[in-house]
Amino acid sequence: MIMLPVIALIGRPNVGKSTLFNRLTRSRDALVDDRPGVTRDRLYGQCRLGRHPFLVVDSGGLDLDGDDFASQVHGQVEQLLIESDTVLFVVDALDGVLMHDREIAQWLRASGATVRLIVNKTEGVDPDIATSEFEELGLGKPVPVSARRGSGIGKLLESLFEGEPDVPVEGADTARIPAIAIVGRPNVGKSTLLNRLSGEKRAIVSSLPGTTRDCVRTPVRIDGNEYDLVDTAGIRKKAVVRDRIEKFSVVKTLQAIEASDAVLLVLDARTGIESQDVAIAGMIHELGRSLAVVLNKWDGLDRSWKNRMIRDAGERLSFLPDCEHVAISALYGSNLDDVLPAAIRARESAMIKIPTSSLNRVLQEAISSTPPPAYRNRQIKLKFAHQAGSNPPLVVIHGNQADKLPESYRRYLSRFLARAYRLRGTPVRIIMRVGDNPFAGGKSAERGSGRRR
Repeated sequence: MIMLPVIALIGRPNVGKSTLFNRLTRSRDALVDDRPGVTRDRLYGQCRLGRHPFLVVDSGGLDLDGDDFASQVHGQVEQLLIESDTVLFVVDALDGVLMHDREIAQWLRASGATVRLIVNKTEGVDPDIATSEFEELGLGKPVPVSARRGSGIGKLLESLFEGEPDVPVEGADTARIPAIAIVGRPNVGKSTLLNRLSGEKRAIVSSLPGTTRDCVRTPVRIDGNEYDLVDTAGIRKKAVVRDRIEKFSVVKTLQAIEASDAVLLVLDARTGIESQDVAIAGMIHELGRSLAVVLNKWDGLDRSWKNRMIRDAGERLSFLPDCEHVAISALYGSNLDDVLPAAIRARESAMIKIPTSSLNRVLQEAISSTPPPAYRNRQIKLKFAHQAGSNPPLVVIHGNQADKLPESYRRYLSRFLARAYRLRGTPVRIIMRVGDNPFAGGKSAERGSGRRR
C-alpha cells in the first residue's frame, strides 16, 4: 500500500481554509460560512495532481486566546502537524498581516514543519501587492491564490510536487474503503465513540450539543482490513433547527448515511429512547442502510433501567430489520470490542450474494408457510425470484398479478428472506414484476429484463 503525502491547511479563523479544501478535493465536503469557527475537527479529502495522489486535511481556525473549544482545536492542529508532510499556512490578503498571523507563523517556525505561506482572497488584486507585506512572517515567498475563483491553485500544486517522481496509477490504493457512519441525535457520545475506536482524539468532545459540524472521517484497521469511521453531526428535530450551519450539517449527515456501507446508531441509555431516536432510525431504514444499535452510557445504570432500555429498543425500533444491540460506555471504554464487529456483520449482510436456485427455494418455503392473498377472487402466484442488487439486497419477484401484492405481504417476504439467510441489520428490498421467469426466453423474458431497476 502506498502512503500518500499529507498536506495540511492551517490558519486563523475565516481565512478560507474550507473553501480551499473544497477547491482541492473538487467537493463540498467542508462546510463554508462567513462566520469564523465553522470547522472544528480535522477533515480529510483525497486529491490528485496528474500522477500525484495526495491527502489534504482541513483544520479548525487557530485562536490562540480563545475558550475551551479553541484549546481543543489547537490540540487537533498540533496532532495534524505530526501527521502532515507539508503545511499550507493560509492567510487573508484582504485583512493583511494580523497579530494572530504573526503568532501562528512563529509557532510554525518553532515546530520545524515544512510550511508554505498561502495568501488567499487575491481575486482582483495585484498579486505582488497582495503578498508583499506577508514576507515579514519569515516563511519564504508567499503564494497568491483565490480559493473561491480557483486562480493560482494549479501553480501552487505544481510547485508542491516539482521534482517528485510520478506514482503509477495502478500502484495507488484506489479501491474504495468501506465507510461506517456514526449517527444519532446531539450529545449521545458519537465523537467520544469515534475517539475510542480510533485510539486517538480525532473529534472534539463537549457536553454542548452541536459540537460536531462536519463529517469527520477516520481510517481504522481491523484484522488486516481498512475501514473509514465517519463521525456525523447530531440530528435534532426539524422544528428546532434554525441555524443555517446546523441545517447544512444535517444535510451532510444524511449524505454520509447514504454513502455509507453500514451505520452505528448511537442511543443515550441514560435518557432512554426518544422520538428523535426513532425518527433517525427511520431515516436510516428509508435510505436502505444496514445498521447496528449502540446503547451508550450504559455504565452505572441499575438492572431495572437496563431491562427497560432493552425492552424499549425492541418495541420502539421494531420496524428495523433484525439488528444487533451493543451496550457500551464510550467514556470509560467498556465493551467497545463488540461495536465494530457488529457494524461489519451488518455490512456483510448488506453485501450478500444469493444464488438464484437457493433464493427460489426459500421463496417457495415462504409461500408454503403463508400463501399470498387473492386479488379480486384471483390467487396471486409468485413464480420466480432473482437478486438484482446489493447494499441493501434487492430481490425481484416475478408472477401473475405480482404488482397487486399488498405491502404487508412484501414485508413478510422481506423478513422471511432475512431470517433464512441470517442477515443482521439490513433490509431486503422487494420489487414485484408481472410475468414469468425472465431467463426462460420468449417475450416475457424481454419484458421482464427490460423492466428491471
